[in-house]
Amino acid sequence: MKIVIYIFFILITQVSFAQVWVADQGNGTYKNPIIHADYSDPDVCRVGEDYYMVSSSFDAVPGIPILHSKDLVNWTIIGHALTRQIPIEHFEKTQQGNGVWAPSIRYHNNEFYIYYPDPDFGIYLIKAKNPAGPWSAPVLVEDGKGLIDPCPLWDDDGKVYLVHAYAGSRAGIKSVIVVKELNPTGTAVINTGKLVYDGHELDPTIEGPKFYKRNNYYYIFAPAGGVATGWQTVLRAKQVYGPYERKIVMDQGSTPINGPHQGAWVSTTSNEDWFIHFQDKEAYGRVIHLQPMRWLNDWPVIGLDKDGDGKGEPVLQYKKPLTPLKYPIATPVQGDEFNDNKINLAWQWHANPQATWAFANTATGMLRLYASRQKEEIKNLWDVPNILFQKVPAEEFQAVVKLKFTPNEKNKGEKTGFVLMGSDYASLNLEQSENGIVLVYTSCQMADKGNKGEETVIATIVTGEIYLCIKMRKGAIADFSYSLDGKSFEEVSKDFEAKPGRWVGAKLGLFCMRKNDTNDAGFVDIDWLRINRI
Repeated sequence: MKIVIYIFFILITQVSFAQVWVADQGNGTYKNPIIHADYSDPDVCRVGEDYYMVSSSFDAVPGIPILHSKDLVNWTIIGHALTRQIPIEHFEKTQQGNGVWAPSIRYHNNEFYIYYPDPDFGIYLIKAKNPAGPWSAPVLVEDGKGLIDPCPLWDDDGKVYLVHAYAGSRAGIKSVIVVKELNPTGTAVINTGKLVYDGHELDPTIEGPKFYKRNNYYYIFAPAGGVATGWQTVLRAKQVYGPYERKIVMDQGSTPINGPHQGAWVSTTSNEDWFIHFQDKEAYGRVIHLQPMRWLNDWPVIGLDKDGDGKGEPVLQYKKPLTPLKYPIATPVQGDEFNDNKINLAWQWHANPQATWAFANTATGMLRLYASRQKEEIKNLWDVPNILFQKVPAEEFQAVVKLKFTPNEKNKGEKTGFVLMGSDYASLNLEQSENGIVLVYTSCQMADKGNKGEETVIATIVTGEIYLCIKMRKGAIADFSYSLDGKSFEEVSKDFEAKPGRWVGAKLGLFCMRKNDTNDAGFVDIDWLRINRI
């Protein structure tokens, strides 16, 4: 028996930020995470009173999101550094878990530098005068498999160095940190470098190094012990190639913040020190935390050091960084009304997009997705490249999309849908069948293993116009429902357990696809996607 659910849509018109998760508590304090969305492997640099953050984007396009803040708590997306991933042809197919791993961002000689690794091809450099773009074409700094997590350092004598780790899946080695010298422009490695730390004994799976210099010490901040189970290690030395001393400066302690993993040290104009890092929350992704930091005997202490041993633990809430002005609450954009001539910066594709996949129409205030032909070998949505997706934005929320499906009646099998995507996924689809347009609920377990999943026909949708709803509860448990009038919703499925993808959290996605060749594909018009509190 279907249950009628009444859902009230809250269209935010009085504020300029998404309300499902707000870290700024409005009283001079903040709560962690500062961003409850999947921005893994964050790195941050400060230019004047502005802060810029980058994160891993893996196979998502556009890649390497650029976020901006004035106070380290309130962040907005201002652009992406990669409009396409290279090699272009390689990334025309989905590459789950591949692509951009752990970039670093620095400001040098009035330019922004991003060094990013692709574990299958090598380490690249891109540059920009404006962090919002445009960014230069990638330059291959060093080719090779398994080179990951690069970070540069411009030394006082003009020399340039690069620290990085290795991915065991490609290189055959891991848990080691190396330092190499770059040419003066930072565009190429000029020596084989030296292994400066082997973490096998004390810091297994040490990775994600960030390179700094302070008080004539070289510092390498690097997490170890595993993404969901590890700690923050810091290495220091008087010489760039060592020998390096080692100290654990933060771990989970008595808190619920597992990891805590890879991040960035930032100094403010008010002479405060802070550390931004991520926590792996499985289906919710790798969410971003902000920790107070101080220096003691030329060692950093991150978080709260309750017993005075020099090792801190994460804070759940804390006073905001001191800033010269008070800045408004801000959060990364989410949802979309599609009233502009382009989609907003929350959206990414599963592969390098083709021009025919989507068109924004300002006249109608809608986004049109055309049914793209899928290759025969694609067994489920895991390998579909033309899924347009956004990150899961909070522990609890509801996401509702209003759309109208107009299939080519001659092309049976065309379909569109709204999916909660991970290694397991579930979706509500409209499909062109022999009996017209039908609503189908699909559930697929272990999609990454090639399983086809199970389909249940729910109803016939005469007009093709429908509201589809995904509601997430704590524990990453999702309910699916639909409505024909936007008011009364009928439940289709309860208690679907969302799962992460490969190195990423679950995602909310829209798609339109077909099986056959045609000269006139069907399409779906997306009126809006609204994401609200529940």
